Amino acid sequence: MKLYHAPKAVNPERVTMFLRAKGKLDAVEIEEISIMKGEHKQDDYRQISPFSQVPALVLDDGTALTESRAICEYIECLFPEPNLLGETAKERAQIMMWDRRIELMWMLPFAFWFRNSHEMMAPLENPQVPEQAAKSEKAVKSFAKRLNDHLATTDFIAADRFSIADITAFATCGFCGVMGWRPHVDHEHIGAWRERMKGVGFAG
Repeated sequence: MKLYHAPKAVNPERVTMFLRAKGKLDAVEIEEISIMKGEHKQDDYRQISPFSQVPALVLDDGTALTESRAICEYIECLFPEPNLLGETAKERAQIMMWDRRIELMWMLPFAFWFRNSHEMMAPLENPQVPEQAAKSEKAVKSFAKRLNDHLATTDFIAADRFSIADITAFATCGFCGVMGWRPHVDHEHIGAWRERMKGVGFAG
């Protein structure tokens, strides 16, 4: 298998962290794609990923998968242990619920904040919309407070165990640094959770 990966981008990092948590990072060949250089929009890459998305996983039979969650689902089926998506119906639902919350209420609005306000992104997000950036910044910081309250009562994001929800949150937390914002510094329980996640070993 071959994984097309963009260093420091949150969704590609999510997949490599998932593989690392499985102990299977060496099961794939990795090729880096530069988003800043526009390599994800070149014709040869669009043959693999028609919507110019990174990451993309090309299977041995030539099938190409995009969408980081779909890639993680495939990896989970291929390498079922350690389980990261939930074993029981209840666990799977709880983990999916929190993973989606983090995607939609933290990762995605943070991307809007970043793309619409950081000077580095001006060539890719033209025109930038300051109103969108301000609205998104408010949304992500509001969600961080709610997540911090949640983590005051549990060691993990979902189902009382380490899962993809923790991986998605950890990747997003790291991504926040590009805007000079460190939710793990601003929020006590997010900070304690982040230190626990380092102990799990998937973060390197």
